[in-house]
Amino acid sequence: MKKTVTTLADGRELIYYDARDDAVRDAVDARPLDPVSSASEIRYDALLGDSVAVASHRQTRTYHPPADECPLCPTRDERLSEIPAPDYEVAVFENRFPSLAGENGRCEVVCFTSDHDASFADLTPERAALVLDAWTDRTAELAERPGVEQVYCFENRGAEIGVTLGHPHGQIYGFPYVTPRTALMRRQAAEHRARTGRNLFDDVVARERADKVRVVLENEHWIAFVPYAAHWPYEVHLHPTRRVPDLRALDGAARTAFPQIYLELLRRFDRIFGPGEPPTPYIAAWHQAPFTGEDRAEFGLHLELFTVRRAPGRLKYLAGTESGMGAFMNDVPPETAAERLREVASK
Repeated sequence: MKKTVTTLADGRELIYYDARDDAVRDAVDARPLDPVSSASEIRYDALLGDSVAVASHRQTRTYHPPADECPLCPTRDERLSEIPAPDYEVAVFENRFPSLAGENGRCEVVCFTSDHDASFADLTPERAALVLDAWTDRTAELAERPGVEQVYCFENRGAEIGVTLGHPHGQIYGFPYVTPRTALMRRQAAEHRARTGRNLFDDVVARERADKVRVVLENEHWIAFVPYAAHWPYEVHLHPTRRVPDLRALDGAARTAFPQIYLELLRRFDRIFGPGEPPTPYIAAWHQAPFTGEDRAEFGLHLELFTVRRAPGRLKYLAGTESGMGAFMNDVPPETAAERLREVASK
């Protein structure tokens, strides 16, 4: 992998990731941009014990632009974009409208391909491996930034999820605090260790492998299953078979095996609801251990993939119990979801 670091016209960092060592990325951003001014503020919620980022400047962010004005496409035919190069493989840049900035963390955009009409599922295994390399490199670099407690790599896909740019891309957040969901996992892992003497993540994977009914697919280095208490209609958790705390700790064999199993999962998601249905909206989220705490080694890196679509033409809206109380109700039994995901395997 070759990494080329440059800057955009307003001073934001742009990083190209290329599979070939001889790739040349010397295009200059010719846009007349003013320096980015963000007003991100972190406020602590005393009742819940968590934090909220207040970022009023995001109200003016780009919203559903026409395809020929996409800011994530390469710069071509005098159409200037966030990527000055006329083509690219994987590109990462600082978000122009960040929720977190400065001392309050960092937000980055990850463009998986220059092809506006593609999706992650359309990538080759080689390109998916390059994206994994980019996620890993960004995790390593952000881990060294003062004040960053946790790195979250994720992809939102589909208008139903709330995506405002159709180009295949994801984001990376460097949080200045441990997120509530991660804090809950750490607490559960600590209680499980105190009660049983065993690791919670290892036991969850062992249970699913023993039960078999919710396992969707598996290879030597990864296992994908619908969790026993899935919150979403179709939800899959992907774990490395050798537990590690974050992306940096994956060994070469796991990294090599990742693209094929992940691409197959995404392609199955697009086939859940049958032919003729639009692409399945989803969120794909890497859960990594925070960088501080004596319990880092207890955490298990994993990816959670889920959709808000519950049936053809029907979405899973968060009702009053879920939005108001965080108490989820799932209409699709996890065993049924797993069976469907096995049925739509690639031929």
